[in-house]
Amino acid sequence: MSWRYRHTVLTLCMLAFFVTYFARVAISPVVPFIIDDFGVSNTAVGLALSGMWFAYGVAQFPSGILADRFGERPVILVAVAGTIVTSLLLAVAPAFPAFVVAAILLGLVAGLHYAVATTLLSRTFDDLGTAVGLHSLGGPLAGLTAPVAAAWVGVRYGWRPGVALAAAVGVPVLVAFVWRVRPTPPRRPDQPMRARLRIDPLVALLSRPSVLLPLVVAMLGTYVAQGIISFLPTFLVEFRARSPAFAGAVFSAFFVVRAGAQVGIGRLSDRVGRDTAIGAAMIAGGIGAAGFVWLPGPLGLGIAVVFAGFGSSFFSAIDPRFMDAMSEAERGAGFGLVRTAYTVVGSAGSVGVGLAADLFGWGVSFGIVAVLFGLAFAILAGNRLFGPGY
Repeated sequence: MSWRYRHTVLTLCMLAFFVTYFARVAISPVVPFIIDDFGVSNTAVGLALSGMWFAYGVAQFPSGILADRFGERPVILVAVAGTIVTSLLLAVAPAFPAFVVAAILLGLVAGLHYAVATTLLSRTFDDLGTAVGLHSLGGPLAGLTAPVAAAWVGVRYGWRPGVALAAAVGVPVLVAFVWRVRPTPPRRPDQPMRARLRIDPLVALLSRPSVLLPLVVAMLGTYVAQGIISFLPTFLVEFRARSPAFAGAVFSAFFVVRAGAQVGIGRLSDRVGRDTAIGAAMIAGGIGAAGFVWLPGPLGLGIAVVFAGFGSSFFSAIDPRFMDAMSEAERGAGFGLVRTAYTVVGSAGSVGVGLAADLFGWGVSFGIVAVLFGLAFAILAGNRLFGPGY
């Protein structure tokens, strides 16, 4: 297969996603240091991370509207450049409230990327599940490198240099994107942006059965995925008595699994159907979350990492499912709206998992995660077996 311009676009979109994801997951391995430095609780840090993910979700819908008006390229550039700047702000936060504000700003700018890049890829790739899987690979690759790098820097130099690493990673990607990706014509350059914010069409889209059912599944899946990503290193330190360095290495292994699973689930959804691939991910995620609590020893932990990593990779199947349910004209703002809906709800996973850990302990907290994975699978199975098959 010869290299084409679309492969350049896919590669650089993946790298841009790598940057925006790196900045967010670099925080998790240094959460114990942040707690000690600011003297706050798991719930407080979870609230900050939920605020970041909430802002990330809120940004998805306006990102689609902006792309329809101005084209995808400038929106992605703002996302990468903004991630660089807000990572530096996060690193120099003098007090915990400033840290929270910087985390929210990071979520806002990082959230501009994903829906817009996915829409851009839908213009050029027929096998959208595979393309989305390859694009989504940027997240696991960031998860592979960020935890180890941030934990290593955090142990030696403090958490602030650890979270600032994203800025160093982002600059060359920003330069490459400016250099190699051409502007794209906007879909609706003349339509006033306020016209896209009318309530009735938005409600009609979200209430469409072919959109609503996977939306509920995506909300549940995102909630538990965010909870695991936010607190897995802390869980390993506090519940399984592992060192921060070991926890960072396991966290990276989790993202190694996700790296392969993102592509695999995307291709599986192209070949055997979206719901089959999503359901397999949910079952695996439930097994993995339960395994973190109940499977003993290194072997048990390895099994849990494999299953939980696979389960948290359902996005490369569910996002094309939403695209399948929309016309090409709807995909810009429509997909952004859907991403906002399930990411905003899912952002509560960080504070939910942290709060459950403070109130009931880490075992109960991750047990709830396993149950929610199972509930998402039950919804898909019920629709297949007893429902209209939306």
